[in-house]
Amino acid sequence: MQVTSEAVSGVARRLNVSVPTSRVNEQFEARLKRTAKTVKINGFRPGKVPLNVVRREYGAGIYQEVVNDVIRDTVFEAIQQEKINAVGMPNIDKVENKEDALVYEATVEVYPEVEVKAFDALEVERKTTEVNDKDVDQMIENLQKQRQGWAETKGMAKKDMQVTFDFEGTVDGEKFEGGTAEDFKLVLGSGRMIPGFEDGIVGMKKGEEKVIDVTFPEDYQAENLAGKAAQFKITVKLVEKPKLPEIDAEFLKTFGLTEEEGVEKLKADVRKNMDREVKNGLRNQVKAATFDALVAANEVEVPESMLAQEIDRQRQQMIQQFTQQFGAQGAQAFDSSMLPDDLFKEQAEKAVKLGVLVSKLLADAKLEVDPARVEAYIDDMASSYEDPTEVIEYFKNDKQQRAQIEAVVLEDQIVDHILASAKVTDTAVSYEELLKEQQARQQG
Repeated sequence: MQVTSEAVSGVARRLNVSVPTSRVNEQFEARLKRTAKTVKINGFRPGKVPLNVVRREYGAGIYQEVVNDVIRDTVFEAIQQEKINAVGMPNIDKVENKEDALVYEATVEVYPEVEVKAFDALEVERKTTEVNDKDVDQMIENLQKQRQGWAETKGMAKKDMQVTFDFEGTVDGEKFEGGTAEDFKLVLGSGRMIPGFEDGIVGMKKGEEKVIDVTFPEDYQAENLAGKAAQFKITVKLVEKPKLPEIDAEFLKTFGLTEEEGVEKLKADVRKNMDREVKNGLRNQVKAATFDALVAANEVEVPESMLAQEIDRQRQQMIQQFTQQFGAQGAQAFDSSMLPDDLFKEQAEKAVKLGVLVSKLLADAKLEVDPARVEAYIDDMASSYEDPTEVIEYFKNDKQQRAQIEAVVLEDQIVDHILASAKVTDTAVSYEELLKEQQARQQG
């Protein structure tokens, strides 16, 4: 077999392959003989059909099958022979049967070759923050709000208050399905109702009646109501304001604390969790900033096959998240056409570029995962559990879980390696700002 190759782009190679006719003919004759043993043709007993008859009846089809098989086998032999680091499947073109050879062209995408630029030109913003007493107090208040109750008030309904009321809706003077309810509870400002509905209740008191005018959105799910003006008769039965629970023995018990340990132990535990959250948040922020700078500073040509694979991976990941959120029935009703390639293309392209750059960086710097950092990572993660020893043993003995942790630690080592030479600017932010940024990054 003769092979020549040439570059058609930075990420594609064209192979010209010539396979001796003898190789094709040998396989063709062997397959003819195997077919003759099993083929059924009227007038001949099974296994006794003459070879020339089989050749006449089935030869053309068998020969094409053999050609396809020979191309399938030899194209990968050619890729190996030329030492091509291929990605994706090759495309076959210009197949021709010559007198002495089967010749064809194959175009295959290759793993991008890059030279990572020096890190001293990279500019990376590294956020810093510390948890203070005010942050801890706010967190404890948030914990109280998560368990808050309601206390009746005779005053006017305001935002964040809960109102219990009856309502009766009409459009053009006629009642409509779903427009009537009794003892309906609504926290004002929650955004559960159509625009204008909650605003109409603000200022009402217990026992008060009122008719409010609203307009259904143009994209309202019930088409018969979309864009229609409506009137709702509101009768308020109860107005309640939020009531935070006292930090007493019962409240402390929900966090596994005794009354003797008290609020100071609660604050200490909350601060410890917040410190861990800050540590992880800062690590994720600087990792994202570093990798963004790395991708922006280096040109990487992305093979279409690698991009397609990454798009499909991200699509499957989103479908999995959808399944976890809405269950198996929700997943069955989910239409994957709702997730076109364009939805993932930008992020997928960035992910592929980053993967190529990181692979090159690891090879150049000869970086390997640090076992001590892996152990420290596991110990830190386990410390948030009731029985850290059990968690540590689980992650140490489960190869798949440990491999995931090793991958995270190796990313941290890569970041440290880059930051050692990059231009790093430290920016102090509040605990709240850090959390908002982290949430935005996760949603994006």
